[in-house]
Parts: sequence; structure tokens; C-alpha cells
Amino acid sequence: MEYTLREMMALAAAREIKNDDIVFCGTGISMLAAMAAKSIHAPECVIFFETGAVDARLEEIPLAVGDSRVMYHTSANGGLLEAFATMQNQITGHMVIGILGAAQIDRFGNLNSTVIGDYFAPAIRFSGSGGGCDVASFVPRTMIFMQHEKRKFVQKLDYLTSPGHLDGPDGRKKAGLPAGGPQLVITNMAVMRFDEETREMYLAGYYPGIKPQNVLAHMEFPVEISRAREVAPPSEHELRILREKCDPQRLIL
Repeated sequence: MEYTLREMMALAAAREIKNDDIVFCGTGISMLAAMAAKSIHAPECVIFFETGAVDARLEEIPLAVGDSRVMYHTSANGGLLEAFATMQNQITGHMVIGILGAAQIDRFGNLNSTVIGDYFAPAIRFSGSGGGCDVASFVPRTMIFMQHEKRKFVQKLDYLTSPGHLDGPDGRKKAGLPAGGPQLVITNMAVMRFDEETREMYLAGYYPGIKPQNVLAHMEFPVEISRAREVAPPSEHELRILREKCDPQRLIL
């Protein structure tokens, strides 16, 4: 079946969510990926939002985390405090996976969502961390959505908003952060993961019709490609659920 790269991104991310995961997600494609996972293969996963809605049913896709639809048939409706307590809970915290986005990412998965250019005289200023730094700091697994462009996959961030693996294997430990960090990066071309020893990004999968060399051409830094495999295209069942149940109005797709 024909599909768009945005659909491929959403489903590639959805496949990473397991039935016992607790998913902290934001607005847009991350919300769509979580909905798809819950509808396709992980019905028991729990989705929650920084606005305090925990275990939302999500029968209709919300336009933002502040949309009242995130609070429909939840297990609990609280606020920011409850959301971040859920994220850092000592009992369930190891099951939490956070989904983030950013303007820039480096080889260790560190993120910039604050400024492009000098902080005091930026070319572009973004909304900043929001809860991104907290999620990247305390959630044991994070999944990052990025557009695959050289200006986004950079040698050096213009500003460090949210920590990944910082400067390598012991970076988080030296900074006093818990173990964990980014697990994978989902782009419109590929799936990137991080080496268990070096904590550097490598190419794990490329989408059908896209070659590893094309992926490298859209990055400022080189990555290992020896482990790369073609990502399975969306199945007819996955696309039907994504299009007809998750986002029939194509608000995000």
C-alpha cells in the first residue's frame, strides 16, 4: 500500500511501545504514535500528559495536551505535579517512556529546543524546555522525533536544553543524572539508536526506498551504518487503524 513518510514515522514509533509501558507524550505526532500503539498492539499501555491526564482513553485525537479530550475516561485527572510525580515514581518509573522533539540533536542525543544562534541575540528563539529537560533527565527511556536535516543533526548544539548521554558513556552519571537517556530517534528517513558502550548514535534502520548514504548526507556528523536494516513498511492493518481510528480527520497526518 502507498503511505506517507509521516505515517511511517508514527508507526515506527508506535512499534516501540510495549503493552506494559507508561507513555509520557506531547502534542502532535507523538500523541498519534501513542494512540496507534494502544489501538494496534499495546492496549494496556498507559498514556499520560503533563497537563495531568493519566490513562486517557483517547477515542478522538486531541489537538494539544491542554485539549479537554485528553481527559476523557481517564484513571485520574490532576495537574503538572501529578504528571511529573507519575513520571518519577519509584515503583512505575522504570516503565515510563517519554516522547520528545527538538530543533537540534547531537551524536549523543542531547537536545536543543531553546534558541538557534547566540542565546542573548538568537536568530530564532523557541518556546524552550517546557517539560522536556525534566523528561530527558528523569525518564529512563526517551524516544525523539526529528526531521532529518543537516541543520538539525549538528556537531554542536547552539544551546543544551535537554540532556541525552551528554559527552558519552559516563556523561549522565558524572552529571548526577539517573541511568537511561535517549533510546532511539525517529525521523522522516530512518530510525537511529545509541550504542550501549559509546552512547553514540548509529543508524539502525532506513525506510524503504531510502539508502543509508542518503541518511548520512542529511547529517553534520557521521554515524555507523553497519548495523542498519530496512524498516518494515506499514502493514495494511496498521495503516487502516492509523487513518480510520486514530486520525480520520487527518489533523496530524
